[in-house]
Amino acid sequence: MQFIKKIFYPITATLGFIQNHFKAMIFVLILFLLFAPSSEQDLISNNLQQINLVGPIMEISEVLEQIEKAGSNDNIKGVLFVVDSPGGAVAPSIELAYAIKRLKSKKPVVVYAQGTIASGSYYASIWANEIVVNPGSMVGSIGVIMQGANLSELMSKIGISTQTVKAGRYKQVGTPNRKWKPFEVNELNKVIQGTYDMFTKDVADARGLDINKRDQYANAHIFTAKQAKDVGLVDSLGVSYNAKMKLILLSGVENPVWNKEDKFDKIMKKLSASTAVTLHTYFPSLVLK
Repeated sequence: MQFIKKIFYPITATLGFIQNHFKAMIFVLILFLLFAPSSEQDLISNNLQQINLVGPIMEISEVLEQIEKAGSNDNIKGVLFVVDSPGGAVAPSIELAYAIKRLKSKKPVVVYAQGTIASGSYYASIWANEIVVNPGSMVGSIGVIMQGANLSELMSKIGISTQTVKAGRYKQVGTPNRKWKPFEVNELNKVIQGTYDMFTKDVADARGLDINKRDQYANAHIFTAKQAKDVGLVDSLGVSYNAKMKLILLSGVENPVWNKEDKFDKIMKKLSASTAVTLHTYFPSLVLK
């Protein structure tokens, strides 16, 4: 009997292991199917990088990190910056614009607008080698806005009043508990106009446009793709294929291999975008619009 057990031990031990760890093996198999390379090409290091800017521009640390890594990676010969965003906060938009400018100094960058490229997202794109827009894209809205609610009537109806101790005449600028006073509006206008001047100057410098004619291409005008090309905001109309071909030509890559976005990362990006929209809804700030 012992002799027979020894002979069949490898088989019985294997069956026992499978029985005891069946759920774990299924879990590992699922992970393998989800994340394992689907083709031999997936094992080859990519030489072209696609970076996506989607949704309102609020939290940009991940996109910024991708841009910086692409710039320092010698294997990457060119970057396609795909944009579908209505804009967002001023500072993050400027961060992205100058990150793209630094990246362009190292390797070619082509922007492809697959939907909306407006306000802050246009600002982020201006320093690319070329801007290609889908013929159905909305472009422009080069302007700055700050807005807030006047809740004084609502507060009066429900019996809420505020108490304030402050130092500095302008310390209550933008508070929602009352109508803004004329001198406060003037103070906000100073900030808005200064930001607008900076925005339009950068656009003019990057795109080779006349700053003295900014009312033609800025002034918060909203353009179709063709209209945007006519005023010099973009270089050409096309689809994703055309933008990729332009980047391949500029980069000189003979056998293009594109990066593939991690599935888990894609899910997390969607969640982050939804969170940013919710936060911006309840905590408005100065935005490019």
